[in-house]
Amino acid sequence: MLARVWSAALLGIEAIQVGVEVDIAGGLPGIVVVGLPDTAVQESKERVKTAVKNAGFAFPMRKIVVNLTPADLRKEGPSFDLPISVGILAASEQVPPDALAQTLFLGELSLDGALRPVAGVLAIAAAARSLGITQLVVPVDNVREAAVVTGLKVFGFSHLSELGAFLNQPEQFSPAAIDGLEELQRGQTSAPDLRDVKGQAHARRALEIAAAGGHNLIFVGPPGSGKTMLARRLPGILPPLSFEEALEVTQIYSVAGLLKHKGSLVNTRPFRSPHHSASGPSLVGGGSFPRPGEISLSHRGILFLDELTEFKRDVLEYLRQPLEDGYVSISRTRQSVSFPAQFTLVASTNPCPCGFYGDTVQACTCTPRSREHYWARLSGPLMDRIDLQVAVNRLKPEEVMQTSEGEGSTLVRKRVQAARDRAQTRFRNTPLRCNAEMQSRHLRQWCQLDEASRTLLETAIRKLGLSVRASDRILKVARTIADLAQEDLLKPSHVAEAIQYRTIDRLQ
Repeated sequence: MLARVWSAALLGIEAIQVGVEVDIAGGLPGIVVVGLPDTAVQESKERVKTAVKNAGFAFPMRKIVVNLTPADLRKEGPSFDLPISVGILAASEQVPPDALAQTLFLGELSLDGALRPVAGVLAIAAAARSLGITQLVVPVDNVREAAVVTGLKVFGFSHLSELGAFLNQPEQFSPAAIDGLEELQRGQTSAPDLRDVKGQAHARRALEIAAAGGHNLIFVGPPGSGKTMLARRLPGILPPLSFEEALEVTQIYSVAGLLKHKGSLVNTRPFRSPHHSASGPSLVGGGSFPRPGEISLSHRGILFLDELTEFKRDVLEYLRQPLEDGYVSISRTRQSVSFPAQFTLVASTNPCPCGFYGDTVQACTCTPRSREHYWARLSGPLMDRIDLQVAVNRLKPEEVMQTSEGEGSTLVRKRVQAARDRAQTRFRNTPLRCNAEMQSRHLRQWCQLDEASRTLLETAIRKLGLSVRASDRILKVARTIADLAQEDLLKPSHVAEAIQYRTIDRLQ
């Protein structure tokens, strides 16, 4: 007898519907799996056979052919264990085949019949809804993740025997019910507070501008000046994730298999901080079956690169295209996938190899040639893409000893939210979310300069040798500064403040 069960395969963060056809006929007992299965899928034959027996079902001692369609799509991972086993049960008439028509199955099987969680369930649930699938059956540990998708009945089971009971008597089971907005508010963690930072008014202002406009930021200063401390407080002043943004981020983490301890939704903006020994593929993603890297895991959040100049130059060059386009494209012989990568880059570095160039306390021991070689690790095109370049100086003794607290993150976040609200009103008929995402056509519309501001910017371009990209970044930052001041028109003071954040372009 022939039975067909629906499942799905992942291509990047997209899901493709896969048909699992099972035919039981005469011949030598055994299971044959066709349809470009990888090693994990081939190994499912033994897992399925043992799990079906241990779950209390009869395993047919006949020839079983399993066909995974479409045949030209590579199938990977253990998530096909469950649909194959259900197909065998249906083809052997141990469960009614009619119950499978509008249901999609996902799950890994243990030898005792227990269902184990798999990656990418949220992406597959979203795709199933768009394909007209009405029911999704997953392991119980994946049910909260899948149930976030509305318009889809999600059932979670811990054992194959429970699933058999459901297929034979579905009226006795109820789908999972999850309130997505409630999940978004559940267990949100608090970021370090800005009130812990002493002094550094200039750097604190840069953090506020970066948060309000989504601008990339680099801190340059001697060891112990507080660069890393400042950077780790940026998440605390960012606006909270919207429900749509949370779904985007959760889908990436689900595909990467990093959602096990994050509940059904990632409800805080990501903050990723890879070590400087990280490789290029670990940043952008990769593998024979491409998986998202640190850049995509930072989507809608922050990618923090501490000690930026310690990263290999060729690794840093991987950042250029994602910073400009907001996505990562990975090409392989059989496939090409894209991962979203709209993140804020925050970096820190010392001004020279010894770390004390320009320091007011300790003298620099580096030669001009060594400083030049040090900064040559950062290419001009990469630095052009960093909007805010901030020098962080060592604290003065009186600042170190001060006991009064600085302004807290809560107050700063309110100003940031107000600035973002102004930007959202301006962008209401566009896909833009923040000022950093503006293109040249948007700058001509929303960043018009009066004569004084134009002259000021032209002088800066001439004296600093700024590129066209760098000058556009100045306009974006000036637009954010105006939004923080609750003003519609750009003024010379806004442009002047934005220009001062480009002075490290010439620090060598």
